[in-house]
Formats: sequence, C-alpha cells, structure tokens
Amino acid sequence: MARIREPAASPESGIEGVRHFNRFYTRRIGVLQARLLQSSLSLTEARVLYELAHREEPTATEVRRELGLDAGYLSRILRHFEKSGWVARRPASGDARRHLLSLSRPGRALFEALNARSDGEIRRMLDGIPPRGQERLLRAMQAIEAVLEPKRASVAPYLIRTHRPGDMGWVVYRHGVLYSEEYGYDERFEALVAEIAAAFVQHLDPARERCWIAERDGERVGSVFLVAKSRQVAKLRLLLVEPSARGLGIGRRLVEECVRFARQSRYRKLVLWTQSELKAARRVYEQVGFRRTDSEHHASWGRDDLVSETWELEVQAPRPEAAERLAQKTITAAGTGT
Repeated sequence: MARIREPAASPESGIEGVRHFNRFYTRRIGVLQARLLQSSLSLTEARVLYELAHREEPTATEVRRELGLDAGYLSRILRHFEKSGWVARRPASGDARRHLLSLSRPGRALFEALNARSDGEIRRMLDGIPPRGQERLLRAMQAIEAVLEPKRASVAPYLIRTHRPGDMGWVVYRHGVLYSEEYGYDERFEALVAEIAAAFVQHLDPARERCWIAERDGERVGSVFLVAKSRQVAKLRLLLVEPSARGLGIGRRLVEECVRFARQSRYRKLVLWTQSELKAARRVYEQVGFRRTDSEHHASWGRDDLVSETWELEVQAPRPEAAERLAQKTITAAGTGT
C-alpha cells in the first residue's frame, strides 16, 4: 500500500508556531516583567551579570560575543555596574588596551541572591512535573538548541540532571567496571563506591547535598556527588565520565556544578580525595581552581603503588549571617537604583 505523505508545514504556519511558543514561554518563565526577580535589573542586565559570574575575568568583547549585544549597549550596562560597585576592571598584563572584568564582593552577593531566586522559581515550576515529564522537557529544550545552533550543540551534546531511582546502581556498576579495566582496581573499590552511594541516599540533606548525572542521547555518561563534611566544608566525590563522552567538557561541567552549589549553600571550602594517576580528573580540578594540599603512598584495591592526593578549593563565601546582610543590602540598593 502506498504511504500517504503528510503535507509540509507552510512558512506561515511555521512562523506562527514559533511566535506562539515565544509568547507562551516568555510568559511562563516571567521575563515579561520590567524588572527581573524583584530587583532593578532587566533580563539583559541579569544575563551580563551571569556571564561575569561564570567567566574568569572576561573582556567586554568576550561578553558581547557570547550574548550578541550591541557594543554601545553593553558599555552602558557595564558603566552602570561599575557605578553601582558591582564590577571591577583592570588592564590585562602585557596589553593595557584590554581590560579584564570581574565581579566585586557586592556584585557576587547580588548574583548569588538572584541566582538562588531563579533556581527557586525553576524548582517550583518543575515540582509539578513528574520525572519522566521533566526529562521530556529537557530533551525538547536540548533539541531546540541543537536545531537553532548546531555548532554550539556539537560542543556540549549532553544534559545534567539530579539523581533519581536507578542512578546509584549505575554509579556503583560503572565505577567498578571502568576502574578495573583502566587501572586494575579489584572489587574492593566497587564496594567502597557502594558504601559511599548508600550513605548518600540514607543520610541525604537535599538543601546541602546533591548528586548530578550527565546524560547523552538518553544514556548516563557521567556522575559527581557533593556531600557535607561539616557545616563549612563539603566533599566532592565519585566524579566519573564514560570513555565515549570524554573530551566534551562534561567532567569540568560536573565539577563546576559542585562549586556553584557549594557557594549557594554557603560552604567555605570544597575538598576531594583522588589518586595521582587520574590525570584527566586532576586537570579538571586544576582548571576549576582546586590546589593539591597533601599526598600519600598507599596500597589499596589490589594495588600497592598508589599515591592518594587531597585537593582543596576555598569557596570564599562570607559567613551565612554576613552573606545574607550583604545580599539584602545589595538588592535593596539595586531596587532603589543606587
């Protein structure tokens, strides 16, 4: 029997479909408000603030290219930020014509407060959607990005989500297999991972601890955990990236999620314990800003030639009381235009 072909959508229906979605989504996420998240910032200003918070001393040109902004418009925003005391700039070493931008302490406090509010709004939106529906939503968003910007999508064709039932078993299994194949660790290493995963689930504090899973094409390809060691210190644990997904920046993205969450949760320091032979992971830790503070030879998991390493990162968040006062003072000033 001949297959009946569906008629192709007309250009007019495509245009109307895109515009309909734009109207729906901008209303749904609240960006139609004149000011974003109860502050004096517009959506564009908040996006500039986000880029400054997530880049290591970028230039105005780098921010402009990333956001596709007019140079004059961005310049006015940055002058406003400098006047408000949120941004500092300094000449680049070796080229005084280039100026490097960074958030000041009040600017960082403003960003953290806005970021927490944004996380809260998205969390409330997702709370009413079952896990499978959330997965469909994220995949649809990823598909839109891939179609509209294929080059950008090819750089990071994956998504990061928090854990759900079944993930702990995968984390234990893949650690056991990969560390046996790549480093010769025996089943006692898998047992250690199982203990860590079990303790995470049994004693989870959702406000201060988290597990992230990386997915690509519907398959799990990475993991990382952040768990509390004390009120001020958190531990990064069980970073893993599947061989098929290495080279895509997934490891660094997972570690950056830990750092971001640690700052948001008001930890003072992040620590981790690793092995000297895990070269790729160590490069990621260095790139994100961790520094090695200790090393020790040991025999474990069927190997007698291992060197363990302790790495630390000062998150540099103020004390909770001081941070709250500073954030409130900054937002109040932003709200009054001072």
